[in-house]
Amino acid sequence: MKVKKHEKLEDVYWIEFDDGTRRLATVNLTPGMKVYDERLVRVGGTEYRLWDPYRSKLAAALLKGLKGMPITSGSKVLYLGAASGTTASHVSDVVGTGGTVYCVEISSRPLRDLLIVCGRRPNMVPILADATQLDSYRAVVGQADVIYQDIAQPEQADILLKNSRVFLQRGGYAFLALKARSIDVTREPQEIFRMEIRRLERELEIIDVKTLDPYSKDHAMLLLGK
Repeated sequence: MKVKKHEKLEDVYWIEFDDGTRRLATVNLTPGMKVYDERLVRVGGTEYRLWDPYRSKLAAALLKGLKGMPITSGSKVLYLGAASGTTASHVSDVVGTGGTVYCVEISSRPLRDLLIVCGRRPNMVPILADATQLDSYRAVVGQADVIYQDIAQPEQADILLKNSRVFLQRGGYAFLALKARSIDVTREPQEIFRMEIRRLERELEIIDVKTLDPYSKDHAMLLLGK
């Protein structure tokens, strides 16, 4: 088993196994502790967490060749729709002790799991709030380098735009996990993606778009810049 730095993505790694397969991974900020039953591997005295693309849309997007990964060591990230913390924990690994992940979640049930994750990771801040009610977390978050959003609501593009106006600093980036079936089940996903992209590009630069099949059906990951 070998570990190699990703050829394009800072603070992301490839774990290469003896059978020739390779998996994305991040350095575990909390060695010995899992978040979602991910596999832990130790190479050269460093522990890595395998990053499952079927559980994390960000991992799926990176495997599909998304152009760049602006979340890096020291980044301040506003994560909208953190759920139980699966992807947010890998973001926590990447930003490290010098960064912060503000995890906004509206549902109390996944928040219970999120609180456990955040309790073990000092760079993750749990926030019980509605992402459409920005004033409820404005004082806590301030300005962010990156916004990451994964919210299954029809107005998901509008939610990102509202948050980017208030929290995303000039020159910052945003990820939007776009869920076509949450917007309109009667239209083809590609039609919905085009419609939402037109809405978003009025205010943000569209850097890249990747559909996430086969990892997440009828989803696309958008990387945007301000």
